[in-house]
Amino acid sequence: MAKILIADDEERMRRLVGDFLKKVGYTVIEAADGHEALDLFCNDQNIDLIILDVMMPEYDGWAVCREIRKSSQIPIIMLTARGEESDELFGFDLGADEYIAKPFSLKILAARVQALLRRAENIKDVKNFDGLEIDKPGRRVYLDGEMIELTPKEYDLLLYVAENAGLALSREQILNAVWDYDYYGDERTVDTHIKKLRAKLGKKSDLIQTVRGLGYRFEVKK
Repeated sequence: MAKILIADDEERMRRLVGDFLKKVGYTVIEAADGHEALDLFCNDQNIDLIILDVMMPEYDGWAVCREIRKSSQIPIIMLTARGEESDELFGFDLGADEYIAKPFSLKILAARVQALLRRAENIKDVKNFDGLEIDKPGRRVYLDGEMIELTPKEYDLLLYVAENAGLALSREQILNAVWDYDYYGDERTVDTHIKKLRAKLGKKSDLIQTVRGLGYRFEVKK
C-alpha cells in the first residue's frame, strides 16, 4: 500500500484529496505547510509520492520541490490555482513530475498518482551495478549502455547472483534457485554457465568472483 504525503495550507483541500485517496487504497499523511512537509519527508523513509500545493505561506511548494530534488527522485505532483504555462514549465524545471491546476477531478488526480507510482516501481526494478544494468521488467541487460545478448538461463543466473550481492553462494544454492529445486544435474553446469556469462560481461566479468571450494559471489567495488 503506497504512502502519499499531501502538503497544502488549506485543510479543506487536504481532507478532500486525502479522503478520496484513502478510499482508493492509499495511506495518506498530511502537512499544513512546506516546513512540515520537509520534516515529514526527512523523517519517514516510506513515503512513495508527494502532492504539493504551490502557494503555501513562508515555504512554498516550489521551495519544497527544489529541496527534495537535491536528494530524491520521489514522484512529485504540484497543485496550483494558477494555470499559466510559465508556472507549469517552472515546475517541470524544478523536477516536478506532474502539474495539475485547480479545480481538478479527484479521479484524474488518482489516475496520475497511480501512473507515477507504477513508473517509479519500474525504475526501482532497474538495477545498476557499476555500469552493468539489469532491467527486470524487460529482462534485458546493458553494459555501459549497450545491450548484451543473454540466454534465458544466463539472465536468470546473473539476476540471482546480483540480487544476492555480497553473499557467498554455493553451487547447490545456485542450482536450486536458477535451475529449480527438482534439478539433479551436475554442479559443473553452474561453472559452465558462469564461464559463458563472464565472457559476455567482458570488462565487468570480475563482478562475479569465485569463492574457492564453495561457489561464487557477486561483488561490486565501492
